[in-house]
Amino acid sequence: MSGPLWQGPGQHTDTLPLLPRRNGSHAADPLDDLAERFEEVIAGAVHPDEIAAVLESDGMTDDHIRLTYGRPDSFAIAEELYDRVPRSFPEPPREAAGVWHAGLLGCLLRGLVFALPGLAYVLGAPLLRGASLAPLLAGALTGWVWNQALSHRAYSWLGLGDRGAAARSLMLGAPAGALLGAAVATASPGQWQAAAFAAAQALYLSAATVLLVLGRERALLCALLPMTAGAVWAMRADLPVALRTALLLCSLAAAVGLAAVALARTPRTPGTAVPGGGGPRAWAGLLWSRLPRPGVRRGGPVPWWRLPFARATARPAGPVAGNTGPGADVLLMPGAGTALPAPVRRPVERPARPVGPRLGASVPYGLFGLGTGVLVLYTALGDVLAEGPGAVVAAPSAVALTLSMGPAEWLLHRFRGRAVAGLRASTTAPAFRRRAAAVLAECLAAFLAVLFALALVVTLLWPDAPALSGARLSTLLLIGTVLWTGLLMQSFGAVVAAAAVCCAAAAAQTVALLAGLGSPQVVGLAVAGGTAALLAGLVCVLLGRATAHRV
Repeated sequence: MSGPLWQGPGQHTDTLPLLPRRNGSHAADPLDDLAERFEEVIAGAVHPDEIAAVLESDGMTDDHIRLTYGRPDSFAIAEELYDRVPRSFPEPPREAAGVWHAGLLGCLLRGLVFALPGLAYVLGAPLLRGASLAPLLAGALTGWVWNQALSHRAYSWLGLGDRGAAARSLMLGAPAGALLGAAVATASPGQWQAAAFAAAQALYLSAATVLLVLGRERALLCALLPMTAGAVWAMRADLPVALRTALLLCSLAAAVGLAAVALARTPRTPGTAVPGGGGPRAWAGLLWSRLPRPGVRRGGPVPWWRLPFARATARPAGPVAGNTGPGADVLLMPGAGTALPAPVRRPVERPARPVGPRLGASVPYGLFGLGTGVLVLYTALGDVLAEGPGAVVAAPSAVALTLSMGPAEWLLHRFRGRAVAGLRASTTAPAFRRRAAAVLAECLAAFLAVLFALALVVTLLWPDAPALSGARLSTLLLIGTVLWTGLLMQSFGAVVAAAAVCCAAAAAQTVALLAGLGSPQVVGLAVAGGTAALLAGLVCVLLGRATAHRV
């Protein structure tokens, strides 16, 4: 019985018959079908265990693998698949790099509206003749600190997708900042002209913060046009004081009005919608509806004379007929203390609001504004603060720094986008660190080149500007390095370290000038150099890690 069943008489063979094969070839390995099925997963795997995990998640047990593929377990088949399919890592989606794309014209416009308010000092120079710098500087620093923190809080709400909460924070924080800046400025007795100018400056800073956060840069530029035209005119002719004051007030009123309109037109969340599209009549109706009315309770403690008829949400002691649950309202009647059930109010379902940012999270951003603001003021007014009113004011340096903030913002976005691209293209950690360092050096060099060009142009155009000496230019470039690296750390979330370094530098320069440890230029150069070196080192340590560049 060892021969074939179909063997006829006289036919004897010692070999088994050749079974038919498809296409005349050998039997196909089922592992080929599996490799073709999971080709993308296998090609993108960095280790065989990743393939084994995918196979097990697909429902393949060791018994199934042994019966179907002739391999002992999933790890053995994963290693064979890993060796069989060549590596071909797929490209991640391109949307990640586009997150950090920013238009150059928009950034330049922001830098322009940052710098144009400085022309108010040119137009209002006769109003400030003989005035002290203390109220102006105190009001400016207060506004920088407050509005920096307020901007972070509003941007945090915008990042959560809640424009209504961002508008509410601006609606409450901007007037508070204006009042705080005006109060600080008016603290100096006998300086009513400087105090009035500083109060108007505080009001403008609050309005400008609202417009910039809400993306109304063009509206802010239009508001600054009367003051800008007046300042340019005042450089060529002697304008009356009344006309100067009218132009300043015109720009201030335009900025405040446009900020109010921008807040009114900001879409609210469903729970706080303003009827009528947010126009003036709608806002008036909303405020009228919020006024207290007789017989309408808005919450809070109940007056003693209404206690007998007050509503309570607590369940009375003992069962009450008709009570529909432990939270049913009851009406307390005078006399015997009996409780009758009130009509049950079904709770109104409101959309869940996202958890908002903590107030303390905005404090480091305000401190960063304080430290950098003091350093910029020392760059422009260091000689005046140390030697008195007769010293030279380096106004072109401050103007160049302010104008450079537009290109600085664009270069920050460019660095983040190119760093993400370098992270994709790098296969090892040292290669990524080299790419990140190269991109950092390129962006920082571009920013310093722009700052240098702006300093030269503004110094040439500014009437009676001090010469741009080597020490003054070096200090300006080092302060620019401090600002750009500090903003870079802030964009990566390391604002606490940046704020601590900048505030420490501002305090060190203040102490050195008060103690007379050296000339203002030498002290400023030393402080700027040490701060720039420290921040550059922190940036290299922070941005050398690939995890810091996650989108």
